[in-house]
Amino acid sequence: MSSNCLKSLLVAAFSVYMLFYCNASFSQSATNNGLTEQHHNTEQKEQGDFDVAATILDHIRDHHSWHLWGHTAIHLPVILKTDKGFEAFSSSKLSDEHHQPVVYNGNYPYKLIEGKIKIMNADGSVNAEASKKVFDISITKNVVSMFITVFLLIIVFLGVARAYAKTGVTSAPKGFQSFIEPVIIFIRDEVGKPYLGHHAPRFMPFLLTIFFFIWINNLLGLVPFFPGGANLSGNIAFTFTLALFTFVIVNINGKKDYWKHIFWMPGLPTPMKIFLMPIELLGVFIKPISLTIRLFANITAGHILVLSLVSLIFIFKAVAASAMAVPFTVFISVIELLVGFIQAFIFAMLSALYIGMAIEEHHEQDLVL
Repeated sequence: MSSNCLKSLLVAAFSVYMLFYCNASFSQSATNNGLTEQHHNTEQKEQGDFDVAATILDHIRDHHSWHLWGHTAIHLPVILKTDKGFEAFSSSKLSDEHHQPVVYNGNYPYKLIEGKIKIMNADGSVNAEASKKVFDISITKNVVSMFITVFLLIIVFLGVARAYAKTGVTSAPKGFQSFIEPVIIFIRDEVGKPYLGHHAPRFMPFLLTIFFFIWINNLLGLVPFFPGGANLSGNIAFTFTLALFTFVIVNINGKKDYWKHIFWMPGLPTPMKIFLMPIELLGVFIKPISLTIRLFANITAGHILVLSLVSLIFIFKAVAASAMAVPFTVFISVIELLVGFIQAFIFAMLSALYIGMAIEEHHEQDLVL
């Protein structure tokens, strides 16, 4: 009983801390959003109306720097490919000490606008034609977060593997083993075996990797301070890449019966086969798209909901608004811990389902119509 109470207090404390951290960040963003170009060139800055949409979008998009506190940030390397070749420089050159975007004159005059690097004209306008040719391969906040997740996975699983090598698989797990082992068994028994049968051991490395990779990223996204706070799972390019891996594995391992049911479904009249073939073929591509959008939308929606609740304090400009915002933010933050696990589980489960459908051996008779 005392252990459960302690866990509940820790979760609540963490959520409250995240709330106040977001308050501080929102306050800074609100100030920055109210600044104009003219006031930026002087030391007299005025705070304008709080732009909820701009502030939320700024928090959930990728960045070329990692904000820590106040005006302190980790500036990440910017790597660009233009018609003049590759160019690399620090992202600190794209902003001043108040994190306001400024023009950096490299191979071209660059400026960071809404998270994207644009080429500017002499009159201060965006050169749209030249900006389209900029290929940005920078080490952004999301990329660093992904590297951190990979590092954590390597450290954790190499440590667990060494522990098993010393004690053997028959001995009782100790330390971090006792936490990891039930999760691995859960994925094996609830995802691998039901959908893959005797093929489960062959695909378990992929399912475990993709589950833990998404889960740790989701958890890090809820941590309001470095090395957390990146919205990696809320980046559609990231979720699309994960879905692409599932798509490739499914179609490479697809059996003859799998492709037969797509292009020439057995047991049906020829006109019906011709009618169903494009629909089934379209389904091959819809599956990874559904994986992409499901993970992206759920994680992004959770972040937007939390940030929207915090925004109520600044919209009403009254401390009394926190009486409603704080409890709901704490509640949604705790729910997000569960959603992070569920979305990782669903992605792994659907991947196993699609793989199982592709490798299944069909033993059927022609339909009687």
